[in-house]
Amino acid sequence: MMRMVTAGLLVFMGAALQADDWPQFRGINCSGVSDTTAPLPAQFSDTDHVKWSVKLGDGIGSPVIASGRVVTTTMFDEKTVGLAAFDVATGKELWKRSWPIGDADEIHATNSHAGTTPAVDADRVYFYFSTLGMICVDAKSGDDIWRHPLPVPYFIFKWGAGMSPVLYKDLVLFCQDDDLHPALYAFDKRTGELRWQDDRNDMAVNYSHPVICETPTGDEIVVAGTGMLIGYDPATGKRLWFARTLLRNIKTTPVSRDGVVYVSLQSKGIASQWLASIDRADTGNSDNKVTKDEVQKFFGKRPVPEAFYKKTFDRGDLNGDGVLEGRELDIAFLPPGNEAGAAYDAEVAEDEFVLAVKGGGRGDVTKTHVLWKHPTKHTDHIVSPLVVNHRMFLVKSGGIATCFETEKGKQLFGPARINNAGDYFASPVYGDGKIYVAGENGHIVVLRDAPKLEILAVNDMGDSVLGTPAIADGALFVRTRKSLLRIE
Repeated sequence: MMRMVTAGLLVFMGAALQADDWPQFRGINCSGVSDTTAPLPAQFSDTDHVKWSVKLGDGIGSPVIASGRVVTTTMFDEKTVGLAAFDVATGKELWKRSWPIGDADEIHATNSHAGTTPAVDADRVYFYFSTLGMICVDAKSGDDIWRHPLPVPYFIFKWGAGMSPVLYKDLVLFCQDDDLHPALYAFDKRTGELRWQDDRNDMAVNYSHPVICETPTGDEIVVAGTGMLIGYDPATGKRLWFARTLLRNIKTTPVSRDGVVYVSLQSKGIASQWLASIDRADTGNSDNKVTKDEVQKFFGKRPVPEAFYKKTFDRGDLNGDGVLEGRELDIAFLPPGNEAGAAYDAEVAEDEFVLAVKGGGRGDVTKTHVLWKHPTKHTDHIVSPLVVNHRMFLVKSGGIATCFETEKGKQLFGPARINNAGDYFASPVYGDGKIYVAGENGHIVVLRDAPKLEILAVNDMGDSVLGTPAIADGALFVRTRKSLLRIE
């Protein structure tokens, strides 16, 4: 059944992809699922079962594979980002491309300027960088084909740009929900022409990739965001439906399978988020209030754009005293009419849950197409869910796993420890009946895909892993912060 489902999804990926390719973040339709029939190892290390490895600069993007080539992002030095392509079978370098990053904003230490994942098909590689826009190069040579400039994103919380392009038929889809000009873009793969764009100024900052939901009435592009899960018409970018089921922001990417979109979510109220951040900036004034001076001190030496204050701070400062407090914080930093996850709204006080939404609706489908929604304390704010064999698997910081059946969302097991405490940024992937979970500490836990927790091995890769591994060509491809390895 899994092979039939994946083969069907290849139709909308386009450009002569093979069933065993891994063309973008989390592979086919961002699902994390490979239909490989090749045996994949349970026990390995940075030397055992390694067919080849190559040294790279810093990077946390995922490797992608198509037509015998594996491509990943890398920092060549502190001011130069680029792509590196290798032969899948041998690890031989095929080409490298580099670009100066220019005047890029400071980012969180956990992040990397080589933090996005390219997308690739048989002919081309599509790569995004905040100061460069969307770039397309030849997959065989790395030569330029087209470039489309985009607004440089602004993130007050210094999380930095982390969104990656997603492929659908002849389109390159890209969602960038930043603090100034959030939008969903659809580019023509061949020319780089902008086919359509959706203004998402009703969103706060989100990090969630578009996925394709196949319905009896046609394919839909589904994107999670502030407060809402939204279904789009792929041809026009028109919003077909929305479900008001989410929270203040989302960093996980949903999974779409058999016409149903599955979401795991953790997000605190915006007021508590801002107050905690201001306190961490050591302003010496933990008074549950926020001023522009405190925002500037939190952000650092570079001046906060006046456009940010006009869009947010000034909107919330109801009495004009230059101070945000109480509900003013929610009004400032949540779009009007979309106050999901507000700290002072008792109806949305829950901040962690899993849910399933059926595609194919029109208009507001909150009451008609939400199949189930369950509060839980076992989701992660970054790690996306894995949905395979009628089960929804989650892992969270600390190395704690939970599993739900997908029909009603009934919990099957967990919370249970997977023998690797620590932080998690990579999302789990599946192949050969095994689930691979990579931790920031460089340990990859291998679980048996089953309705109960069964740990097969915990493997040390010798270096931190934040990028999600890829499965293709009968092997596991792991991008550590300094290397790329083929394991089989």
